[in-house]
Amino acid sequence: MAVNESSQLDSARNESSLSRIRKLIEPSQAKYLPPEGVVQWLPAFRAALGVSSGTLWGRGVALAFLYRLALSPHILKPSNVRQGPLVLGWWVVASVSYDNKAIIVNGQRRILLSGSIHYPRSTPEMWPDLIQKAKDGGLDVIQTYVFWNGHEPSPGKYYFEERYDLVRFIKLVKQAGLYVHLRIGPYVCAEWNFGGFPVWLKYVPGISFRTDNEPFKAAMQGFTQKIVNMMKAEKLFENQGGPIILSQIENEYGPEEWEIGAPGRAYTKWAAEMAVGLGTGVPWVMCKQDDAPDPIINACNGFYCDWFSPNKAYKPKMWTEAWSGWFTAFGGAVPHRPAEDLAFSVAKFIQKGGSFVNYYMYHGGTNFGRTAGGPFIATSYDYDAPLDEYGLLRQPKWGHLRDLHKAIKLCEPALVSADPTVMSLGNNQEAHVFKSKSGACAAFLGNYDSKSFATVTFENMHYNLPPWSISILPDCKNTVFNTARVGSQSTQMKMTPVSKFSWQSYNEETTYYDDTSFTVARLLEQINTTRDASDYLWYLTDVKLDPNEGFLKNGQYPTLTILSAGHALHVFINGQLSGTAYGSLETPKLTFSENVKLRAGINTIALLSIAVGLPNVGKKFETWNAGVLGPIMLKGLNEGNRDLSWQKWSYKIGLKGEALGLHSLSGSSSVEWVEGSSMAQKQPLTWYKTTFNAPAGNEPLALDMGSMGKGQIWINGQHIGRYWPAYKASGTCGECNYAGTYDEKKCQSNCGEASQRWYHVPHSWLNPTGNLLVLFEEWGGNPAGISLTKRTTESACAHIYEWQPTLTSWQMQSSGKVDRPLRPKAHLWCAPGQKISSIKFASFGMPEGVCGSFREGSCHAHKSYDAFEKNCIGQQSCSVSVAPEVFGGDPCPSVMKKLAVEAVCS
Repeated sequence: MAVNESSQLDSARNESSLSRIRKLIEPSQAKYLPPEGVVQWLPAFRAALGVSSGTLWGRGVALAFLYRLALSPHILKPSNVRQGPLVLGWWVVASVSYDNKAIIVNGQRRILLSGSIHYPRSTPEMWPDLIQKAKDGGLDVIQTYVFWNGHEPSPGKYYFEERYDLVRFIKLVKQAGLYVHLRIGPYVCAEWNFGGFPVWLKYVPGISFRTDNEPFKAAMQGFTQKIVNMMKAEKLFENQGGPIILSQIENEYGPEEWEIGAPGRAYTKWAAEMAVGLGTGVPWVMCKQDDAPDPIINACNGFYCDWFSPNKAYKPKMWTEAWSGWFTAFGGAVPHRPAEDLAFSVAKFIQKGGSFVNYYMYHGGTNFGRTAGGPFIATSYDYDAPLDEYGLLRQPKWGHLRDLHKAIKLCEPALVSADPTVMSLGNNQEAHVFKSKSGACAAFLGNYDSKSFATVTFENMHYNLPPWSISILPDCKNTVFNTARVGSQSTQMKMTPVSKFSWQSYNEETTYYDDTSFTVARLLEQINTTRDASDYLWYLTDVKLDPNEGFLKNGQYPTLTILSAGHALHVFINGQLSGTAYGSLETPKLTFSENVKLRAGINTIALLSIAVGLPNVGKKFETWNAGVLGPIMLKGLNEGNRDLSWQKWSYKIGLKGEALGLHSLSGSSSVEWVEGSSMAQKQPLTWYKTTFNAPAGNEPLALDMGSMGKGQIWINGQHIGRYWPAYKASGTCGECNYAGTYDEKKCQSNCGEASQRWYHVPHSWLNPTGNLLVLFEEWGGNPAGISLTKRTTESACAHIYEWQPTLTSWQMQSSGKVDRPLRPKAHLWCAPGQKISSIKFASFGMPEGVCGSFREGSCHAHKSYDAFEKNCIGQQSCSVSVAPEVFGGDPCPSVMKKLAVEAVCS
């Protein structure tokens, strides 16, 4: 809309007659009504314009605007009217819009590269560095969910401080010059406790989550509106000068909608209209939602999304979650996704016309406190992301993706201008070629064979393509990047102990009662009882046995069998731990069945039921149960079997230590702790505390909990999270080949070891001296084995082929500074404060293995070490050209050689 028209409309706003508005239309000599399909969108269009539907002004301005659109061929083509008014409105009055090619920001189609960083999974002190590293890695956008249960822990009581300071986080992204994709949800999944829903929501009368249910829709709309209004008040949407260019409503709802049918479809339609009606001025997205109503864009989530197409031809192809790895569960192996395959999947999506890619996650961070969902999701949410849990660069993934992003950006003018022309180059090889009217040309040459190299001919030139790879040619001639050729260094990280601790202990009581305890003659579901105020719920009962019981004479103790909905259970008989049972991510339910040492008279049975995070995904997961639901049977008595399920059970929510606040400075001083020889050793249900001084330096810190069983950690009252190193990882861990279709089971580590051994301690949570560290140990671990560690770089590696394509070489050739390709270079660098102290391995020829386990192959240049020892020893960083003359000559002519080097950092 022109400026003079806008000012006229402002004037008309104060008038009470539609005749004033009609005068704005008359210059166009309107003789007919807006086209069919526009009028029906009037309510949504008013919302997009930010005008009220209940005022004469609101009705009038929207109609006037629609008339002007319908009668202005220079603004829109008649064929575009069907796209819906919000799309049209963005084109005319907003700075963010879209078409079939891309998201359009300030009139320019953009290839947008994005990464997920969830603000509560790191500390505010970490945010600027994380955001800057994302920018340095070539990202344009930071994507985050909004975590309802963190922001509204009780109805109407909001929290936006510390790790939940959403506004501060978004403003930091803006300061860095990046955009934001705000995924309001408010269902987020995210392996987050209860999928992001506050637990109180479950107890709203008549509620049913994520369906056509009025109580749920009212609550969801209230929170969504709260967030949108907050963003508007802070002027954070792009059309206000802020960084938010996209919003998301709901999350991965398509599969659930399909299961529940008509109520699901009605809910989807309502959610879309509700979101659009909030008038953000930026496009809305729904992911994994094939029927996302116009004007909302449907988007893809997955390891690969090249197969995906949006549900309308005029929407861009968006990938909201390109899974950079996978989450770790207690009892599960640690997943790893090779950088080569991740780059391959992104390049394949872009060559198929994709224009928005978001890495889920770019930095995963930590599930601090009790925020992990699942159940059984680990405290670490590292996700094998380009920035690791501690905020350090994960190499080579970060560097390889950075180089990919540079190559894609060189192709952007061609990518956003035309659809690709697809050419077959062989049985499993093809080219996608983009040519713009202005002469820009870009080509993607793909080899989809997972085992064999391919030599292909394109535009009368020969190209060698490694298996499962794509080469990018930003000028349709020269290769600047291949997804299987990693030019960035790899790093080997290590956890170095810096301090041990002297401990004191306090024993938790197994028969603890207080004013909140209560008794009923049945078994209660855990979450409905605790309302998630604690992981712990005590079930206590007494069993009276006659002195004439046969087992008292023959020594064959009765069997106690307990069925539980999960997630873990400790069984105490007369104050002594009798046994433990626990479920898994795949099967949270458990059965305890063991012989128990009972005696004549009164026996106290105390069951400590433990939740390990509330479910975050699944049909009607809010109705899933936890805790001891029975039956509970005592077998082997004179009477046969005794069913304990319906006798009187007493209940206590939480632990005595929790009620006393032993994790806090004041609470820990309220009881008497023991130390020295009197301290509890390897005892279950034990609190431990110590104090320590913060170590010097800025390296990330973690607690090595490998000697412990299961429990929770606090530092200075801040809840680090749950630990469970005693739960060893199942699965098969073997060699990992990047080539071939990836899934979360393909490349795993830690099989047979702790799923998570180290637990992140943010620097900002520490004082220079006198830091209070408190543990609650359930099983009976050995605290003497705990240490505070630093995460540092142990060694840096490079593994590069001669004549491997580089961006630098192409740029030098394009500028005319050189007339032929340059040799690639091996770049090595250690972390700040470290230097290269030695060269552990170097071989130019045909070396084998991977970083940390390189070995010489059939061909080796005997002066391979010399260049690195000369250029790198004593330096923080160095670079060496990969050329035969550098290493004393060609050790095997007529063979494509490569360099492998590992430098020790200290």
